[in-house]
Amino acid sequence: MSDPSGEVGKLQSYDRLTEFFEQQGLLSNAAEVHGILSGMVAGGASLEGEDWLLLMSDLIHEGQSFKPVVKEQFIELASSICAAMRDPDLGYQLLLPGDHQPLYERLQAMTAWVQSFLVGFGVNQTNLAGLSEDLREAIEDLVEIAKLDLSVDEDEEGERAYFEIVEYLRISAMLCFNELGKNSGGACKTNKVLH
Repeated sequence: MSDPSGEVGKLQSYDRLTEFFEQQGLLSNAAEVHGILSGMVAGGASLEGEDWLLLMSDLIHEGQSFKPVVKEQFIELASSICAAMRDPDLGYQLLLPGDHQPLYERLQAMTAWVQSFLVGFGVNQTNLAGLSEDLREAIEDLVEIAKLDLSVDEDEEGERAYFEIVEYLRISAMLCFNELGKNSGGACKTNKVLH
């Protein structure tokens, strides 16, 4: 069994995962892939069979099939996202560059994560009318954050704003999962067998 709270550590770092995707010829970085998968899981999309991998291929790989090593990485990533979102200690975290990176790069990755989350979420949730008011509001906020041209000063205030937005995104993703993903039939069941 994996430790859900060790999600990012288990998955490798943002940098290593981004480098892996680059080596495999993918155009998306770790934040974008994590965002799409988080959106799919939170929105209740099914992760059974191969359909979700075909969808990922359409979204980030121009419909070309993935190498087995990439599929395995996606399955592992999706499994860890599911486990983290189910974690009663709220262990789910966004996969973003580490604090050692310039704030500008972290903001770019965060924006890419939000945009990707909305794409993944939209795969299964196109009608927001049936959602709770809190969740509709959170999705509207995510849409606004995704459109922002985020430029902040590389100072303590900028860092604090960044961490507050990341925390809001984290809570919003878990809110989506708790309302939609947790109770949907196909979410969080991947082909991966946990030993």
